[in-house]
Amino acid sequence: MWYQKEIRLKPYRRGFHLVTDEILSQFPELSQVSIGLLNITLKHTSASLTINENADPTVRDDFESYFSRAVPENEPYYRHNDEGPDDMPAHLKASLLGASLNIPVTNGRLNLGIWQGIYLCEHRNRASGRSLVLTLQGE
Repeated sequence: MWYQKEIRLKPYRRGFHLVTDEILSQFPELSQVSIGLLNITLKHTSASLTINENADPTVRDDFESYFSRAVPENEPYYRHNDEGPDDMPAHLKASLLGASLNIPVTNGRLNLGIWQGIYLCEHRNRASGRSLVLTLQGE
């Protein structure tokens, strides 16, 4: 069986945000699959998705600190700057981290490690809510 649904996440400030529960609350169809695979695709070019630590919030702060230093704003070689100094760095960060995840599903639940969660990586200083396409294949 296949399920596909587009959902919208609430707006988040710039940073790395744990959104596992927000995604699951909008996708009850997951509980109907005993074995499968969930693809999550973010429909934006200035944010990204990743899986990482779900317990200690300082990990998310450290991610933001690292990426802000690794891909700084206002570099003189950026040519794409019409939408502000955070725009081109946001695109670069999104390309580095990626816009989709594939997660195994077992007995109606995401088969993640005990300390893993899904992050929305918001790279813009001001962003509206982000849209995700959830595609679930399984039986």
